[in-house]
Amino acid sequence: MNLMNLFITDAHAAESAVGGGSGYESIIMLVAMGAIFYFLLIRPQSKRAKAHKQLIESLSVGDPVVTAGGVHGKIVALQDAIVTVEIAAGVKVKFNRSSIVGGQKSTDEKSE
Repeated sequence: MNLMNLFITDAHAAESAVGGGSGYESIIMLVAMGAIFYFLLIRPQSKRAKAHKQLIESLSVGDPVVTAGGVHGKIVALQDAIVTVEIAAGVKVKFNRSSIVGGQKSTDEKSE
């Protein structure tokens, strides 16, 4: 029983030593953490999503593209949700529009 009182007394002493600050410090820390998460995680991800949406909407026949799987090719047909990409002469593959992750510069655009 005496040992139990020792632990309880230690717990009360530690509790009073930690709780000495004001409540504003914790609120400021929460706001600071929220700002850090916004600027380091949320904002860059939303910019990438906006750029990808713009890329998907601006696709047209003849554009060279790269898929999420790393397949390079040229768009030969467009439908609502499906893009047909020619990856070699006579080899056409259908992909979802959302799997197009980038466009590649053609050799004509690189030389200019």
